Amino acid sequence: MEKFSIKKLDKAFDVEIDSIASDKSISHRCAMFSLFSDKTSYIKNYLTAEDTLNTLSIVEQLGAIIKRDGSSVEITPTSKLTEPKDVLDCGNSGTAMRLFCGLLASVDGAFTLTGDKYLRERPMKRVADPLRSIGANIDGREDGNKAPLFIRGVKELKPFSYISPVDSAQVKSAMILAALRATGISKYKENELTRDHTERMLKGMGAKLENDDEGFINIHPLTSMLKPLNITVPTDPSSAFFFAVAAAITPNSRVLIKNVTLNPTRIEAYQVLKRMGVTVNFIEKENVYEPIGDIEVIYNQLNAVEVKDNISWLIDELPALSIAMSLANGKSKVCNAKELRVKESDRISAVVENLKLCGVDYIEYEDGYEITGGTINKATINSSGDHRIAMSFAVAGLVCDMNIEDTQCIDTSFPNFKELLDSLYK
Repeated sequence: MEKFSIKKLDKAFDVEIDSIASDKSISHRCAMFSLFSDKTSYIKNYLTAEDTLNTLSIVEQLGAIIKRDGSSVEITPTSKLTEPKDVLDCGNSGTAMRLFCGLLASVDGAFTLTGDKYLRERPMKRVADPLRSIGANIDGREDGNKAPLFIRGVKELKPFSYISPVDSAQVKSAMILAALRATGISKYKENELTRDHTERMLKGMGAKLENDDEGFINIHPLTSMLKPLNITVPTDPSSAFFFAVAAAITPNSRVLIKNVTLNPTRIEAYQVLKRMGVTVNFIEKENVYEPIGDIEVIYNQLNAVEVKDNISWLIDELPALSIAMSLANGKSKVCNAKELRVKESDRISAVVENLKLCGVDYIEYEDGYEITGGTINKATINSSGDHRIAMSFAVAGLVCDMNIEDTQCIDTSFPNFKELLDSLYK
């Protein structure tokens, strides 16, 4: 088990960072969506982390020809996806497993999806059940709730009208991918808008997705192959957020994070920091598939905040926000965030149990927690195999020292995280 220690940072920093990990969500989708075209897709700045490389490997096992030059990737699909000779390993990625369920549900063949020991314990019925309701054949442990999952693809899926009981971009994306090969127009509705990369990217490729007056996304089945992608993947705002928090908790510090997606569904955590008193500026530079620009974060005294809205927009950043809350004036509260319990770890328990080790007062709820801000103390933290827990408490070490155990998981999304964190001391 790998581990590392973080020492207290005794000085302010003023840095510009242009080497934060590329966006994980968009990288996964680039690889998968290329299979809906019959021409070569060109992807620059593809995330070269374990999870996204696993997705690229799966696309290759399905018959695509992959050419890689560092973070530049060319994907040339075949006219018909190939039935793989081996299991498809999604590593630690729930995004990959759930989206591939939707993509493969209507592909003729047999497919087995598996992952690491953590992914094999994450719930999959939230995707399997709605897909099965439209004719998909998906099975696995606990009646399809746990991987390995077995998919027997069918040639035609029924069109559907589905109102999701959970606000999840992964569920939405899986259903949209399945709907593209259905026999008629499908309708999907969520209560709260979740990350919309899937809709934006597929529309950019020529898919017909429309929002109606009742809040449904109307998904038209494909009548021809889509246009190939030609995209530069922006910086991941979720990964960048660790350094936003670093600036927010280090007196007199500033960070400028370059070339980030400014998609409103991805920058809610920065808006929360802004509400807490931190200076946050968004500088848009372009807008093709996604709005892209820079984010500037400047230290200011942190004040408590209540987080209860747009939870699906900041589900990955809440562990890092808990560090800012622990150092804010007053009591902060997170609610309506039960989804945290089914991420790479039970993030509600992981956050509060590790905060307890750091001497932070808290109250745990089924759907969130309350944190009494003040100080945070040195402790030895176990990440439970969750990269965001590991990186959040590593950032906390900037103010108090911290020992982090089980850090290999960081490589799944942000391989140069420790290198960038160490650069703040120079």
